[in-house]
Amino acid sequence: MHTTVFDTPIVRSVFRLISVLYLRIFGWRVEGQLPEHPRYVIIAAPHTSNWDMPITLFMAFALRVKCYWMGKDSLFRWPFGGIMRWLCGMPIDRSKANNVVEQSVQAFAGQERLVMVIPPEGTRKQVRYWKTGFYHIANRAQVPIVLGYIDYKRKAGGIGPIVWPSGDIEADMRIIQGFYMGVSGKYPEKSSLAMLAPGKVADRTGIPGA
Repeated sequence: MHTTVFDTPIVRSVFRLISVLYLRIFGWRVEGQLPEHPRYVIIAAPHTSNWDMPITLFMAFALRVKCYWMGKDSLFRWPFGGIMRWLCGMPIDRSKANNVVEQSVQAFAGQERLVMVIPPEGTRKQVRYWKTGFYHIANRAQVPIVLGYIDYKRKAGGIGPIVWPSGDIEADMRIIQGFYMGVSGKYPEKSSLAMLAPGKVADRTGIPGA
């Protein structure tokens, strides 16, 4: 893995201070505690606004968690590519979703500590069904799914329950859906529940944009 902002002691401390001050000034509350597991997938939901990413980063600094996020490869082109990687970004190719799942599983296998953030909606636009890449990555890598959230209605965000993939995606998604039913995105009309598209139970795609 490349060097990130979380690996630079002084800069990391400054960013954490800025994050804590921002959240406090604008009335945001950080909730929950990080799991003791060194490797896991964090769901980032609901995803309805461009503000979700910076607030998620502020929450990450406040919680002192180094988390990698995935973005479309166009975000990592010059001149901002280096900055995106420094901010823990991982570029993905939308045309190769299945390969991304495999690469993500291999990344977990090669790292003693790794936290990967994935927005299951895959886009800020309203969608009817969640993409399932996050689930297949966690299931194949044998790591837990942590339910991360940003609730604009309560101005609170952070770490929710942990779900260990059982292999029964439909049953596990019902548990996940139950948690997010009470979480409100910045634009609630764009939010979607953790629903599986008909016939997509075995689908291994689901990385943003796939």
